[in-house]
Amino acid sequence: MGRPEVEVRRSKRRRRTVSAYRDGDRIVVMIPASLSRAEEAEWVQTMLTRLERSEQRSRPSDADLRQRARALSDKYLGGLATPESVRWVDNQKSRWGSCTPGDRTIRLSARLRGMPAWVIDYVIVHELAHLLEPGHDDRFWAWVDRYPQAERAKGYLLGWSAAAHLEPPPSGDAD
Repeated sequence: MGRPEVEVRRSKRRRRTVSAYRDGDRIVVMIPASLSRAEEAEWVQTMLTRLERSEQRSRPSDADLRQRARALSDKYLGGLATPESVRWVDNQKSRWGSCTPGDRTIRLSARLRGMPAWVIDYVIVHELAHLLEPGHDDRFWAWVDRYPQAERAKGYLLGWSAAAHLEPPPSGDAD
């Protein structure tokens, strides 16, 4: 994977601050108009490094996901839901996650990478709850609702789906 496309935006109103953000496959770096080309190049490299570090923190490895799932189970589900594995998958286009209670495996859509940690945590808790209750009945939702950000995360995922023109799973489900 090569260097992403970088767009530099100079602003006469910007005096000292430099910022960067990802816009699809492109990275936008906003700098003061007064910077020289050499300073611009330095700042672009600095901001690319910072953005990559920030994105890396929000893209935990499979081992990190499993550890995170166990901590969430301990905190919100009394430690009763212990997955055998938790991993990222690229083949889930209509679900945020899935769980197979028989072998205690959880899979999370790679589309979640880069989303806020509390949203990823919600999907993990949702899938952990399937280790306790396989369906989406009232008992299942009682487990999920122990996660304090559950409603907020459901709203975030619904909004994300709407913005991406995707059909969300029924009733705000993660899977």
